[in-house]
Amino acid sequence: MTTSFAQQFLRFARDAGPSCRLRLAPTPSGFLHIGNALNFALNWLVARLHGGHILLRIDDLDAERKRPEYVADVFESLEWLGLDWDEGPGDLRVAIEGVLQDFEKNWSQHRRLPLYFGAMGRLRETGLLFACRKSRRDLVPFGGDYPPEFREQGLSLDVPDVAWRIKTPPGFPLPDFVVRRRDGLPAYQLASLVDDVHFGITHVIRGADLEASTQAQLFLASCLEETNFLKIKFLHHPLIEDEAGEKLSKSAGASALKSMRERGEDAGGVFRRVAEMLGWHEHQRPGTAAALLRLIRAA
Repeated sequence: MTTSFAQQFLRFARDAGPSCRLRLAPTPSGFLHIGNALNFALNWLVARLHGGHILLRIDDLDAERKRPEYVADVFESLEWLGLDWDEGPGDLRVAIEGVLQDFEKNWSQHRRLPLYFGAMGRLRETGLLFACRKSRRDLVPFGGDYPPEFREQGLSLDVPDVAWRIKTPPGFPLPDFVVRRRDGLPAYQLASLVDDVHFGITHVIRGADLEASTQAQLFLASCLEETNFLKIKFLHHPLIEDEAGEKLSKSAGASALKSMRERGEDAGGVFRRVAEMLGWHEHQRPGTAAALLRLIRAA
């Protein structure tokens, strides 16, 4: 799998070109882990290979899970990794308090709510949306799937405390997924799509666990006739797993970048893991982003 991904990545990177626009898009719902760092590095490498553009976009619509220390961890982690960006919040030459203020004032997703609401209105006009009051508990007997009979709840889209779901084709990987939450805010799939269009993103590297999300967003883009989003090139990388073979979760555990920094570790281990993922032998694996970039340029 590693060799196959290495070939895919090198081809993806070489084809991206100097006008490519990529993004780092963490969610401040916990402390970032090594899997997040690997994803950041892969996106950074593609952009910097050609002198392309990098956006830092922090997806913070979920106010219940967002905490200031998680937002700060994004900037502290990027500084530790030595990865820069061209557009987005923060100037790491100033105090972290100033960086956080810049984010909240100018870059939070809550500042782009009119864009999301506009897209929701356009989706409503397609006739594909329906109102839903079913909870996650209601879906447990169906293994997480959404049974078609739940579409017929007889609820208006305008009544309070309902989610908006979109009707998807049979066999779709995320059947009838949510586009507006019960609190009225846009769901992740819609907000991410709108942001990528708004910021002119051309290439996205994300984990294999988000392949279904990619399909959901492409489906929304088709419904909205967002042709620029349909042109985006996607690449999905293998996931980094914990010792039990499970997907890493955001926490303060051993795999958290915060824990690694507190143990006095440098970021070299992250970039050696990236080099391993890209197929280089152990003696060839550099410990900095710049050295890894030079290795890719010479490949």
